[in-house]
Amino acid sequence: MAGNNGFSVSGYGPERSSMSARLFARDSLVRRMDWPILLAALALSAIGSALVYSATRNRTELVGDDPYSFLFKHVLNTGIGIALMAGTVWLGHRTLRTAVPILYGISVFLVLLVLTPLGATINGAHAWIVIGGGFSLQPSEFVKITIILGMAMLLAARVDAGDRAHPDHRTVLQALGLAAVPILIVLLMPDLGSVMVMAMIVLGVLLASGASNRWVFGLLGTGAAGAIAVWQLGILDDYQIARFAAFANPALDPAGVGYNTNQARIAIGSGGLSGTGLFKGSQTTGQFVPEQQTDFVFTVAGEELGFAGAGLILVLLGILLWRACRIARETTELYGTIVAAGIIAWFAFQSFENIGMTLGIMPVAGLPLPFVSYGGSSMFAVWVAVGLLQSIKVQRPMSA
Repeated sequence: MAGNNGFSVSGYGPERSSMSARLFARDSLVRRMDWPILLAALALSAIGSALVYSATRNRTELVGDDPYSFLFKHVLNTGIGIALMAGTVWLGHRTLRTAVPILYGISVFLVLLVLTPLGATINGAHAWIVIGGGFSLQPSEFVKITIILGMAMLLAARVDAGDRAHPDHRTVLQALGLAAVPILIVLLMPDLGSVMVMAMIVLGVLLASGASNRWVFGLLGTGAAGAIAVWQLGILDDYQIARFAAFANPALDPAGVGYNTNQARIAIGSGGLSGTGLFKGSQTTGQFVPEQQTDFVFTVAGEELGFAGAGLILVLLGILLWRACRIARETTELYGTIVAAGIIAWFAFQSFENIGMTLGIMPVAGLPLPFVSYGGSSMFAVWVAVGLLQSIKVQRPMSA
C-alpha cells in the first residue's frame, strides 16, 4: 500500500511490520532520502554554530552577560529548521502544490506588513517584523519559496498533464506576473539583496521550464533596464548607493562605507592556510568586522580556520548543489525539476554573493550565507528548501 509520499512498506510480511523495519526497508522514505544533501546541510549548520559563537562571545553589547546567547539561538533556529524540513518531506511537494495559492497569499501579506508601522529596520534594512522576546521575522526569505512553488505550479501544469511539451507564452507571462508582485513589494522596502536573489530564482525557473529563450533574454534585458530605473528614480537608500560606490572604488572611503569590506579582507587574508585557530582570530576577537555573525560570518572561517576551513564550507555547498542538480535532472515531472532548479539558483547565487562580498569581488548586499549565518528566517527557509528537495527525491518512482 503506497503512502502519500509515494513509497511502499508492503510485501515484507508480519515479521517486517515493526516501525524500524518500515523506516529502513529498501523502498522506505528514510532510505530514499538524499543523505549527502542532508549531511552537508547539517555540517554547514554545525560549522555555523562555532563561527557564530566565535563572532559574538565577546560582544557584550549583543550578548550581555550570556556569551552563549547567539549560539543557543542559532542551534534553536537550526533545530526548528530541521523540524520544518521533516514536515515538508512528510507533506510532500505535491501536496504543497495544491496549497500554493494560500502560501502565496500569506507571503505577500507578510511582506506588505513590513511597509506598515509594524515593519522594523534592522542593520539598515527595513525588511523585518519584530515579534517580541528578541525574535523577528524577515518575510522576504519565505517569498523565495513561494515564488519557486508558484511559478513551478503555473509553468508545469499543462506540461505534466501531457497537454503541451513546453509552457506557452501566456503561461510564462502569468508566472512572471506572480513573481513580480512580491518582488516589487520587497524592492519598495528596499531590500535589494533579496530582490537580486529572487531575480536569479526567476531566471533559473524559466531556464528549467523549457520556456522560449526569448523570455530569458527578455528577462535579462528587463532586469538591466530595471536596475538603471531604480538607480535613476532614487528608490535605493543612500547607504545602498554608497555600498555600490565603495565596491566600484574600494579606496573611496576606507574608514566609512568601505570599512566592512576592507576589514573582511584583512580578516580572511590573515588566516593563511590553516588559520589562527578557532576563537583565536585577532580581527574577530577585536570586533573589527561589523555584523560578523550574519552577513560576514565567512570572515570568521577565513581567519580562524584558514583556507582549509573556508574551503571546506565551499566543498559542502558544492556537494549540496551537485546533489540538488542530480535531483532536478532525474525527476520525471517538470514541476519537481522546476522547484529543484529554483532552489539551486537561490543557494548558488546567495552563496556566491555572500562570499564574494567578503572578498571584495561583489557589492555588499546584506545576504546571509545559507545554513551558516545567524538568522532564524533564513535558517527556516533554507531547511524548508532542503525538505522540498528531499520530497522530490523520495517521491520519484523507484527504478525496477
